[in-house]
Amino acid sequence: MPLASDVDITPPGQRPDEEPSLAVRNNGGAAPAAEPAPAGRREALLLLSFGGPESHDDVMPFLENVTRGRGIPRERLEEVAEHYHHFGGVSPINGQNKALIAAIEGELATAGIDLPVYWGNRNWAPYVEDTWRQMADDGVEHVYVFATSAYASFSGCRQYHEDIARARVSYGGGPTAEKLPHYFDTPGFVRANADALGVALASLPDDVRDTARLVATAHSIPKVMAAVAGPDGGAYEAELQSAARRVVDAVAPGRSFDLVWQSRSGPPSVPWLEPDINDHLRTVAKDGDTAVVVFPIGFVSDHLEVIWDLDNEAEQTAAELGLRFARAGTAGTHPAFVASVRELLQERRSGAPPRLGTNCPAACCYVKRRPPADTAASGRPPAG
Repeated sequence: MPLASDVDITPPGQRPDEEPSLAVRNNGGAAPAAEPAPAGRREALLLLSFGGPESHDDVMPFLENVTRGRGIPRERLEEVAEHYHHFGGVSPINGQNKALIAAIEGELATAGIDLPVYWGNRNWAPYVEDTWRQMADDGVEHVYVFATSAYASFSGCRQYHEDIARARVSYGGGPTAEKLPHYFDTPGFVRANADALGVALASLPDDVRDTARLVATAHSIPKVMAAVAGPDGGAYEAELQSAARRVVDAVAPGRSFDLVWQSRSGPPSVPWLEPDINDHLRTVAKDGDTAVVVFPIGFVSDHLEVIWDLDNEAEQTAAELGLRFARAGTAGTHPAFVASVRELLQERRSGAPPRLGTNCPAACCYVKRRPPADTAASGRPPAG
């Protein structure tokens, strides 16, 4: 299986941040259409995700895939591997993706949309390259790609465009493709997270429920990556702020919230978005607050980074500080979220003007790759 580091997706003589963009190249050289899909074209929906190990023996090869070329020391990989071994070596993300695919298939069937749904990953089986070959063998001509990230950023959007490009280069063509747009602000995503926040708030005792600090979390990224997110920069943080505001207003209109970060996976020498959730909990306690509700707005499902970093580390920090702690669930397979996936698909098939995430400029979210020596040290690989 070709790894990301083995495949050059940039045509000779073109820089990665020059036109034609990945969105155009993945769509066969044409900009994503602003007109209805051609009648009779054989189409499919691809759920594209990060991937995760399925057994004890998968864990280290998976982490090596994730961190290849980043110079992460072996001892650090072994430390992170223990997080997976805590759950039997099985990443929750795979079962969650299977459940979401089943829910999407049911939603499409109910809506009378006859479209096959495929699944591919960046870092573990089913690899997107293998899925691409399967789709081509099945006669699929065009693919709509739903990525399990709702936001702008290199890792949250551009890298999924790169995954598509790598699959097409590895196969030598195959279906044309377009990624569905960012969905942080779709009513279904907001509704799913708002319902989860409401449940978490209700789990607190009456005497702290109305005064509990509301804390939204998302995966931290390097500040240089955050600075170039979106066509004008700063889109990752802006979209997260917008999503969190919508979620809170759906539950407790006007109530304040904090946006903080978790799951840092880089070396200490590189500045990342702060504050970390655990540092923020210490600040909350110093401020005199007695309860906190954490809602992981930056994630689609309760995968390892959510259940380890929040349900283990953050909850333990809160307990040490004497803080009441509640953690809201993620969108998962909430019916409103599943319906929003169908609506995004219908939006693109109907010929609505392509939005950000689908029609991304060539330089959007572009971060120049650093040589391994610059990314070594004690960075923690991201988890699935």
